[in-house]
Amino acid sequence: MTVLHFARSSAFPTAHVGILSVVSRRGGYQVCSGIRRCCRPLGSFAATPLCGDAPKGSVTPTATDITKNGAPTSPPSSAPLSTDAHLGSIDVLAPEASIPNTTTSTASDFAKAVPELSKAKLSALVVSTSTAGFLAAGGPISYPTLAACAVGTALCSSSASTFNQIFEVERDRRMKRTRNRPLVKGVVSPGSAAALATASGVGGGVILLAGTDPVTAALGVANIGLYAGAYTALKTKSEINTWVGAVVGAVPPVMGWTAATGGSLLDLEAAFLGGTLFLWQFPHFFALSWMHRVDYARGGFQMVPVNDPDGDRTADLISRYTWYLSAIPLASSALSVTSSMFAVEGVALNAYALYVAKRFDRDRSNANARKVFLTSLWYLPCLMTLFILHSRKWREEEEATDESKVDIQAWLRKGASDLRHFGRKHCVHEVVVARDEVGSEDKCPIALGKSKAKEASSKGADVASVVVANTNLEVKK
Repeated sequence: MTVLHFARSSAFPTAHVGILSVVSRRGGYQVCSGIRRCCRPLGSFAATPLCGDAPKGSVTPTATDITKNGAPTSPPSSAPLSTDAHLGSIDVLAPEASIPNTTTSTASDFAKAVPELSKAKLSALVVSTSTAGFLAAGGPISYPTLAACAVGTALCSSSASTFNQIFEVERDRRMKRTRNRPLVKGVVSPGSAAALATASGVGGGVILLAGTDPVTAALGVANIGLYAGAYTALKTKSEINTWVGAVVGAVPPVMGWTAATGGSLLDLEAAFLGGTLFLWQFPHFFALSWMHRVDYARGGFQMVPVNDPDGDRTADLISRYTWYLSAIPLASSALSVTSSMFAVEGVALNAYALYVAKRFDRDRSNANARKVFLTSLWYLPCLMTLFILHSRKWREEEEATDESKVDIQAWLRKGASDLRHFGRKHCVHEVVVARDEVGSEDKCPIALGKSKAKEASSKGADVASVVVANTNLEVKK
């Protein structure tokens, strides 16, 4: 179906802008920046070169080319349309997206633009993951260190986001999602944005160094470079950018852990925290980029969904990384990083995530992609909360806590203990098969598996020691 739309340009009041949009019956999308302008009455639209004035001698569609509903039966032959066949149809940006706003900004405008330049919502998510990493280390909690970690992480995230928008301002102008950003509209100059990004980055690094430790500060500063440098540059060159971006997202919870532990970067808990965020980002971002694949194509970004017309690769990657993510609770419980209840509760949590991933695999619609995306938004805080709740570090702190001392940390530990008790009390495996005849031993499959594994390991060590001892005796003889 071919549709011809007319709109009056705000920048050229006497001109009419004709936007030709061809929509395929297959439901795909093909990008075209075919905006044509003519300074003639609305009834005599002429196809002209992109963003140019109507040249002399241009051809005007006749009445036979226009149907009763205003749609031309075929596009004018002189219209420079894109032939990018794999997206399936033709779409264009609105005229306002191609004409930058040159309004002089004021201090008030700049102040209002700061949250958008900093991507405040994204920075809040980053800070929440670094805080989760800090709390996962148990106690005692140093509140000044936690505050320094949160503020420093927020400033580093703000810096990276602002630099990213400076480098991508021309591409942002082409996209519907980003064409109203401050730099695109001219509310903030590139120089002012660069000053903000530099100040945020330096301030964040200094706060992390002074309030936490050198390892955390180095991670924060390096992440600015990784996001604003490698990730931003790769977005227009290779699909590998998504994997680089996932590394960027995996760093903040590790920063929280190192801040709480004085720089212990190689702890197993740090690996699980970073691994969780790394794997989570793939179903989250692939679902988002599938919904906005047309816009990403307009911007010239090399995202998997942009180069995946049927959605086969996108669906496969969402399913695969959801399965990988579902193994996190099992692995952390098996390695005694968390209690076995984390694995049990993780099964229920991951079952729904796998369900929505499967639905998208069967039907690659935007509606199903949105369900995957929305699921990821509540899935992450739930999983991180359960990780902290069942962390062995918190168990150890509870055992060493003086019950007569009342403070925030003691209150948090008591709340965590009550939640764990509630979970065990209502857990299916505890209610149905939880107790033996005496009623004192767990029948949890995961707990039993770990117990049997420890017994086997212990017996193996005993046998090995006996063999070594006998061998030594034989050698002496």
